[in-house]
Amino acid sequence: MTRASLEKDPHDVAAMFDDVAGRYDLTNDVLSLGQDRLWRRAVVRAVAARPGETVLDIAAGTGTSSEPFADAGVDVVPADFSLGMLHVGRDRRDDLGFTAADAMRLPFADASFDAVTMSFGLRNVAEPAVALAEFLRVTRPGGRLVVCEFSAPTNGAFRRIYQQYLMRSLPAVARRVSSNPESYVYLAESIQAWPDQEGLARVVRDAGWEGVQWRNLSGGIVALHRATRPGPSPGRGDEAAGQPG
Repeated sequence: MTRASLEKDPHDVAAMFDDVAGRYDLTNDVLSLGQDRLWRRAVVRAVAARPGETVLDIAAGTGTSSEPFADAGVDVVPADFSLGMLHVGRDRRDDLGFTAADAMRLPFADASFDAVTMSFGLRNVAEPAVALAEFLRVTRPGGRLVVCEFSAPTNGAFRRIYQQYLMRSLPAVARRVSSNPESYVYLAESIQAWPDQEGLARVVRDAGWEGVQWRNLSGGIVALHRATRPGPSPGRGDEAAGQPG
């Protein structure tokens, strides 16, 4: 079984997710105590996509994060660099256009999407700033970014309890339900090494995004960061295009 390191070599990370693809959704549901479903719904609300818009769901895995968009009439492109995840996703939902894609080298034209979203994937990218710049490139002016990622609980006492869960309980539970328990040791380590809410906001701003805001979920275990690509919103017309973005 493959276990990625915090150096996040893309081949190692992709191979690790290939190993866990078959039981990935079940394992996440167990380890998060069902909170992952609430987090997915929060992402859909934050993206606020309308029928006719096009959304890139990068690090879509087996497609559970993409399904709500498709069901709402949104043109969604589920993309991931783990072929194992894509195969499982296609078996589950063959009407979704699963696409193999590296977040740091997206195979899409400039300004292709009204919104880009990534849930629990940016933390696994070798160079998050490069990925965020790629997301900016493929988003239309005025389009939006939503990143859902593990973060830092805001309450100090709860944060200590959560860190103990990450390093002790999470790997133990993963040994019972995951096909590759060692990958969840990496998960715990990568969460602890990840920037907090303000730290990630700075990285997003430095990549060229505007209006960066975040919202804490589950006491800050997870944070939703939302931002906009500079420029007029799509469909605002020529008159609006001459106004400041």
